[in-house]
Amino acid sequence: MDKGAKIEKDSFLIIEAGMRRHFDEQCLPIVKRVIHATGDFGFEDILKFHAGAIRSGISAIRAGKDIFVDVKMVEAGIDKKALSQFGGTVVCYISDEDVAAAAGQKAMTRAECAVEKAFLNNKNADRVGIAAIGNAPTALIRLMEIIGDGKVSPELVVGVPVGFVRAEESKTALAKQPYPYITCLGRKGGSPIAAAIINAIIKLAAQ
Repeated sequence: MDKGAKIEKDSFLIIEAGMRRHFDEQCLPIVKRVIHATGDFGFEDILKFHAGAIRSGISAIRAGKDIFVDVKMVEAGIDKKALSQFGGTVVCYISDEDVAAAAGQKAMTRAECAVEKAFLNNKNADRVGIAAIGNAPTALIRLMEIIGDGKVSPELVVGVPVGFVRAEESKTALAKQPYPYITCLGRKGGSPIAAAIINAIIKLAAQ
């Protein structure tokens, strides 16, 4: 075992020893990886899982579905090599010129327009099995609207935007949805959390 792998192994042993709550065998690796990414045991109390979330996420990964992300930081944090073994890719449109143009024309955020490009204006929208929102509450809200209209139905929504404006409200709304989701309540969240959740699901899919 190389030095880096040993450090990671030791970190997870410390995390296990420090956890207070019990999680089932599928949720536990996700909670541990989020704590590992943040150093914050508080995520034990705020991570929320739909009953079918892990199963749906694993199924999407194994089926070779793509993962839509709201920002480049989430994209950078996902283990794309591990994902590619199943045939999936990570798609992010936040920096696309047509997304920026649409945002100006519609008076919307680029994150909202990126969601529309992925799920409404894309002939390959059915290729996207998981949506991972780590930064933009507006992206999560727009995605929930599109799903609510019956226009798309991703297998899993990971919604963990961070911040003080609409972040908490967007995640509270996600936690009430009937479809598979993973979220964290309150203001905490962010791109590292979204990437950690996705990477944990990829690892579960590989088992």
